[in-house]
Amino acid sequence: MEITLNQIGKRFNFNWIFKGVSVQIRANEPWVILGSNGSGKSTFLSILAGASIPSDGEIQWKLNNSIVEETSIYQYVSIAAPYLELIEEFTLQEHLNFHFSVKPLIQGVSKKDLLGIVGLEKAADRRISYFSSGMRQRLKLALAILSDTDVLLLDEPLSNLDNKAATWYADLIKQFGKDRVIVVCSNHQQEEYAFCKHSLSIEDFR
Repeated sequence: MEITLNQIGKRFNFNWIFKGVSVQIRANEPWVILGSNGSGKSTFLSILAGASIPSDGEIQWKLNNSIVEETSIYQYVSIAAPYLELIEEFTLQEHLNFHFSVKPLIQGVSKKDLLGIVGLEKAADRRISYFSSGMRQRLKLALAILSDTDVLLLDEPLSNLDNKAATWYADLIKQFGKDRVIVVCSNHQQEEYAFCKHSLSIEDFR
């Protein structure tokens, strides 16, 4: 997958959040989008995911040199973000069954493997509503990273995670991030994006 942005801008009413962003994002060349809270990082990520339409400029998604239509982008994207909700009424096992009925599980990994990877084997039958913030964030990351998608978008992935979980996250990316487009949004927490090869400060495009 390759994502090309040409002079992308986004505004709300008359206020530009950012404008004039031109970058090309390819597989195996992970990017980090840097900025303070409220700077527009999440809005930028939603445009990459095809969930938000830019106010200016053009964005193009290509897979194997063929253009992917905007209405089909969701099939190729997985995303993890603190503001995205899990289904609290579901047990963990029910949530896995639901999620992977929509997004395929990455090859070579089973749902049982995922429970071990995320360290929640004993919580398989527990409702998500009883999970701590750290357990929820690990689950969100595992669901995104272990979905078989070409594009992986991570918004402040270390939110609510301790140092041990940060190491777990880095190992997960190293193991399952190959041959994917990866974009991380971060407010300058280096552990979130140490593996990234390119960076863009969204506040430079006001």
